Amino acid sequence: MSDITKGIRKVEIAVKWDPSAAGQPPTDLDIVAATYLGSDPYGDPAYVVHFDRRSPDGTITLNRDSKDGKGFGWDEVLTVELDRLDPRYARVVVGVIIQQRPARRTFVSVIKPTLRIREDYTDLTTDDFGSVLSSTAAKVAEFVRGDSGVWDFHAGIHGFEDDPATFTRTMGLPPAP
Repeated sequence: MSDITKGIRKVEIAVKWDPSAAGQPPTDLDIVAATYLGSDPYGDPAYVVHFDRRSPDGTITLNRDSKDGKGFGWDEVLTVELDRLDPRYARVVVGVIIQQRPARRTFVSVIKPTLRIREDYTDLTTDDFGSVLSSTAAKVAEFVRGDSGVWDFHAGIHGFEDDPATFTRTMGLPPAP
């Protein structure tokens, strides 16, 4: 019998956090997603989606963007329609960045950060960024298209200490040995 697994088709990545304490500058977390070509799955991203940049084909959409964590429910929400991505894309890597203005911040200074990745009503993973407290950004998910065309989810939080521009270029690199 042939493999009839559908794999991961459409996911929602959501982040929430509490606003900064009174008198403190606002905390701004951003979700970013980068796509990688099958011909160079660990090279430069084909494109990156973030708060002011969209995917060219509409398959990756930032549905909610908060600059201060004062929203109700999830402050940042990104939808990735893996089943609609062009077959030339083999990987999608998703990260969360802490904006570094007006002051340098790491996850330890973010009040109650929470991550949820789900498909339909099923949570694939949740996290509180506790393993990356000294980081300014984190890779939170990787989706990989197999030879059969089915997408798999690779969970795991990996911290970075890069500025936002550097992070979007390096978050998809293979882990150092």
